[in-house]
Amino acid sequence: MLCQALRRFGKKMVRKHPLELPVAETAPARSLSTLDLVVLGVGNTLGVSVYILAGEVARDQSGPSLMICILVAGLTSVLAGLCYGEISARIPHSGSAYLYSYVTVGELWAFISGWFLIITTFAHMGVRIWAWTLFFDNLFGNKFSLTLQETFLPQAPGIFVEILGFIVMFILLLLMELLTRNIRQLSLVTKTLTLVKVLVLGFVIISGFLKGDLHNWKLTEDDYIKAGLNDTSSMGLLGSGGFVPFGFQGILRGSVTCVFAFTGFNIIVTRVELAQNPKCSIPKSIMISLFICFLVHFGVSAALTLMVPYYQLQPGSTLPEAFLHIGWVPAYHFVSFGFFCSLFTKVFGNMFPIRQQVYMMAKDGLLFPVLARIQTGTYMPILATMIIFIVATIMTFFLGFTDLLELRSVGALLVFTLLAFIVLILRYQPERKNGEKEAENEGNEADVQEENRPAAESLTLQTLFFPGNPTPTALSGWVVSVCSSLLALLLTLLCLVLARWPVLLSGDPVWITVVVLLLLLITGITGVIWRQPQSSSPIHFKVPGLPLLPLLSIFLNIYLMMQMTAGTWALLGVWVLVGFAIYFGYGIRHSQVP
Repeated sequence: MLCQALRRFGKKMVRKHPLELPVAETAPARSLSTLDLVVLGVGNTLGVSVYILAGEVARDQSGPSLMICILVAGLTSVLAGLCYGEISARIPHSGSAYLYSYVTVGELWAFISGWFLIITTFAHMGVRIWAWTLFFDNLFGNKFSLTLQETFLPQAPGIFVEILGFIVMFILLLLMELLTRNIRQLSLVTKTLTLVKVLVLGFVIISGFLKGDLHNWKLTEDDYIKAGLNDTSSMGLLGSGGFVPFGFQGILRGSVTCVFAFTGFNIIVTRVELAQNPKCSIPKSIMISLFICFLVHFGVSAALTLMVPYYQLQPGSTLPEAFLHIGWVPAYHFVSFGFFCSLFTKVFGNMFPIRQQVYMMAKDGLLFPVLARIQTGTYMPILATMIIFIVATIMTFFLGFTDLLELRSVGALLVFTLLAFIVLILRYQPERKNGEKEAENEGNEADVQEENRPAAESLTLQTLFFPGNPTPTALSGWVVSVCSSLLALLLTLLCLVLARWPVLLSGDPVWITVVVLLLLLITGITGVIWRQPQSSSPIHFKVPGLPLLPLLSIFLNIYLMMQMTAGTWALLGVWVLVGFAIYFGYGIRHSQVP
């Protein structure tokens, strides 16, 4: 009885969401071309991060090697974009990592991905509140807090002025959301603002190479002293000079934070049902938008570190302030206008994707049913907007700006890891023979029948490396699922060991032996997966180089997550515990999926 109860409990956690047939590709509702999707992806990805992220990372984490951080973060996002592209080609439905997980690997993973999307979206909203505050600080000549204090609270302590500043931003953004929530035809405005952003950032890149000084990439301690730092002990966290002043560890820490700069491209997969040719245009637009955003971020980071010595970048400094350093005041106002366009684009875009995420999970029964009303009625969405804004403002006040960036980045890396795992498993699964809709409606019963198919196949050492069937079978699919899970565990252990790279460089034989053993195990299990037959279903886009590229994506994501601070992990741990309490206490019993 206990075994049967545990079996039923386990089946509930892996039940999959059925899907209806997608809208026909010739339907009138499909109006977005590949260019429209590229503009959408660039506009959503190339946002406030390019104006505020570079200064934060360069000063305290990477220095001029910020470009290497952008390169690593861009590679991580491209690998994730490839996975998004294949899954969207297999599942032609508008959605997110939550829906893709629910359809492919089951309910528990879907809840985890949706739960992480909620907290990371809160963090993203907090970053935007910070960005608006910095923009108005620039608008008032970097005296926003002083203006508030002189106008409203002349005798108040600084902390109350900071609270008042966040309240002002809360009221302003709330009003902008309420004014634009019912406006639908804004594509022309979004395209125009995106074009302005790209032109302004192109001007920044050209200006940086014209007015930059290569000496800023090879600063020494003498330069610090000439700048007014009397001795090295007063430099604080300014590093040791050169192109990589904070060493390899600084590049890793900066790369984690820079992942935030590429997290907006997934908005493209939420427009699948509006795309004219989604199976082709979705993957193509993801790759093109990521490539454009990488070039812009790379160029801006190079321009900034050439124009301004990294140690002169102040906490909270923005990209326009670099032009004050070189004495181009008109350019300062021009770039500030581009900063405003980046902020304003978000208002006309998907202002609060968190509402849609909560609504989907509540409609599926994984969250409380009252939350399903968050998208319906007249007053409930307004109330929900106010509550969401209040929570985001509280997070912004209690968490530092860098903490918000890291929280957003680690959530994105966790979702990227899950998507790579999904692609790795799906490619080796047997074909469904009864059509997509019928097979989805059969749900878990069809999967159970596949798994319980009798022993026409037997698992031996020979069949692991020399499977007799050229097409995927239930056995080969099971082998890949088990091996992929083992690889995820081994890669996590390898990243934990590699996080102690100073010990490895010292030549400690124990740790080196552990690394060699882990690499041998990973290579062997990867070989087993490589030998299994892949699905030959004709889809428009597939991740090349399986199983290596998804495994590389998983490794990079996990290794970057190992660089997060203990405070970020503690916050995520509390969030996960709350989520598990909700799911196992309510969601697993009230799920709408049979």
